[in-house]
Amino acid sequence: MTAKTLGIDHLGLTVRDLEKTATFFCDCLGWKEVGGKPDYPSKFISDGSSVLTLWQVHNEAAQPFDRRANIGLHHLALKIASEAELDALFNQVKDWPGIEVECAPEFSGAGPKVHFFVAEPGGLRLEFAYDPR
Repeated sequence: MTAKTLGIDHLGLTVRDLEKTATFFCDCLGWKEVGGKPDYPSKFISDGSSVLTLWQVHNEAAQPFDRRANIGLHHLALKIASEAELDALFNQVKDWPGIEVECAPEFSGAGPKVHFFVAEPGGLRLEFAYDPR
């Protein structure tokens, strides 16, 4: 059977702090704001390949996502072009305000993929990965 879809159009994510998350993606990772809905509020951002719609959580008592206890996003994985760029990005990201480092660059399983995980200031768990295959 042929797939009836063509890939992901965009990924919508609810975040704890819209401004901090958008600033992290745009100022630290080089993404661009491509739209949004101020009355929601939301911001749409893109790296030129992928689009994320970031939505401000409305419930201040919202619990942080627990990948082992909740249905939904486990993490967002972003491709990096080389291992050297992955290492350089880790050195930039690890000191960004509000970042929580889960692991520094290491093999994913037995390799050869190398990755690192962080939680960004708005609460999203992110993986950055380079796969030489």
